[in-house]
Amino acid sequence: MLGFGATAGCSGRGVSPVAPSPGIEGRNPNSVAVPSPARNPTTPATTEPVRNGPGIWLRAVPRRDGSFDITEDVLLPKATDILELSLPSSGERLPGMMARTAPRATNLEVTADDQSVPIAQDRITGPQDLPLTRAARKLRLTYRLSGSVVRSGPTRPRRAGAAIRPLTATLAGSIPTTVTVTRGLLNAVCPLLGETRCAIGDPPNLGIRPGIPAGKALVVLQLDLPK
Repeated sequence: MLGFGATAGCSGRGVSPVAPSPGIEGRNPNSVAVPSPARNPTTPATTEPVRNGPGIWLRAVPRRDGSFDITEDVLLPKATDILELSLPSSGERLPGMMARTAPRATNLEVTADDQSVPIAQDRITGPQDLPLTRAARKLRLTYRLSGSVVRSGPTRPRRAGAAIRPLTATLAGSIPTTVTVTRGLLNAVCPLLGETRCAIGDPPNLGIRPGIPAGKALVVLQLDLPK
């Protein structure tokens, strides 16, 4: 049984990922089980926040191989000339088998104030600083996140657990962050928050609580991968 600790504390084009998940304890290390999603009928899961101030908006598209195509839009409170990038497992202790995964971002592309940023290395495997040609507030990153999924096992080959966090989460740790998973989401837990359950709504219209502070925007998902 694979479970999330209640208080426990990335778009490319052709990379083959591998696999992390929520904490693993119990009889079957390949199974995924999570707490029931928090229900809030007054907050529709499909509601998009108005982008009228600083924030991070991450959109993750799951792929059948367990990777995610990710678009990360960022509006910073003030301009920066260096992007501090980090992966979901950087600096956190993810539970169970997830701690043994090796997330990586590949095919990274970045624009700053709508201008393309030259990148010497488009593969991110750990914390990395990316210099910009000039200071900017408005950023867009696209990349493929791989190695961040653990599958349930042969009985449910599409069922998986995964960890997602913006690459830019450390740029401004207090700005609100909204994470959207486009399909297959069954539950979501945010282990760095005091209230760890952060799913809203009900499947198939399940969403993730918007406005999480960037420094705490680590989201552990349970989902069905595409066929």
